[in-house]
Amino acid sequence: MTWNDQFLTLFDRCASHYRSGNRDFTSYYDDADHGLLADIGYKTREFFDFVEDHCDAGNPTPATSLLVAAVRRDFFHAVQKRQPSDNLLTYNNIPTFGEQLDGIPYLPRIIAKARAKLRGELDPDIMFCCGGDRQFLHQHGNIHPADFLRHVWAARDDDSKIAHWIKQQAA
Repeated sequence: MTWNDQFLTLFDRCASHYRSGNRDFTSYYDDADHGLLADIGYKTREFFDFVEDHCDAGNPTPATSLLVAAVRRDFFHAVQKRQPSDNLLTYNNIPTFGEQLDGIPYLPRIIAKARAKLRGELDPDIMFCCGGDRQFLHQHGNIHPADFLRHVWAARDDDSKIAHWIKQQAA
């Protein structure tokens, strides 16, 4: 059980590439890295987005990135039985920034992104745990992105459970 150590080593190596000016994330990965990412249900761009935000903004941290990946990995192994999905959440089918759920703006969007993250269905240009997501989670009780993913997973398709939990966290 060393995937977590491999993940953090890869994260550090990719961050070094990025900080040295290399923005071609496709050049960051070797065959072993591709194997690791496939085993946890990740795509190279998805991994890179966490590295890029970390290097540019300091957030998410490598630890947060690992915890989010752990939730995705658990879902990939337990629910998807290591079978990637062919579906994709794109800008054409994601809720807009202003949509609300139970009076909470942005909640439908972050729920859709979280579900797509769990299933490995995010368009390469959409990121779960982007700056907007992190701001939303911070404003609603300083919720950790991995905790949000786990609550979305537990709620299944019941958005009202998620809205109720968000309101509890913000109180």
